[in-house]
Amino acid sequence: QVQLVESGGGLVQPGGSLNLSCAASGFTLSMWNMDWYRQAPGKEREFVARVFTTSDTNYADSIKGRFTISRDNAKSTVHLQMNSLKPEDTAKYYCHVRRIGSDYWGQGTQVTVSS
Repeated sequence: QVQLVESGGGLVQPGGSLNLSCAASGFTLSMWNMDWYRQAPGKEREFVARVFTTSDTNYADSIKGRFTISRDNAKSTVHLQMNSLKPEDTAKYYCHVRRIGSDYWGQGTQVTVSS
């Protein structure tokens, strides 16, 4: 079955960096576009970034220039490198794949940006 497991979250000061990972299993990663979403307390889940099967990328305006999404098909892993973090980036970050008409989500990893 499809499984997505996020890791790499934590507490970081403003201006700091984190690298999130999403380990995918149960499907062939190279065949599917992969996304990162985030959800802050009291807010709706929002799109952060997508990496296409071609490795082309798409980003939300709020994080453009600070975050980089990438994929390692050989390791079946997707990364989100987050730099210049701001308090408003505080949220739970989720890995997502839409595959054959179904949406799959990981359990999320918490990112807290605070001094």
